[in-house]
Amino acid sequence: MTWLRAVVAAGLSMVFPGAGHVVIRDWLRALLFAGLYFVTFWLFFPVDQIATAESFAEAMTITSEVDMLSQLTLLFVNLIAAFDAIIRALEFSPNAAGDDGGATCPECGKELDEDLEFCHWCTARLEPSPDEEPAQT
Repeated sequence: MTWLRAVVAAGLSMVFPGAGHVVIRDWLRALLFAGLYFVTFWLFFPVDQIATAESFAEAMTITSEVDMLSQLTLLFVNLIAAFDAIIRALEFSPNAAGDDGGATCPECGKELDEDLEFCHWCTARLEPSPDEEPAQT
């Protein structure tokens, strides 16, 4: 499931930078990459001409007439956003959590609170470990 999530995040980031980060719930980076995309577009493309275009086809004609360096800059932002979305999606996988040696949930793999009898992340019921004896009163 982690790989599928990473591929979806990368694909959405190629369509619009920041959208892939929304899938992995990395809100700050989503805003960062969306803002970077808009600033790059504003700096390198004739926004005033595109805004005054009569039709979508005319706007696309204006966009296609932009020099190659500007188009590559925008593509670079898309690729960096997609690459970052993949790395972040794989880094936040359930298997990567809990590497600090603490107890982890058998269902989601995230760190457990020792005082609870269920995982507070995925609400899975936890069986007592064989080491623990039930409290006798």
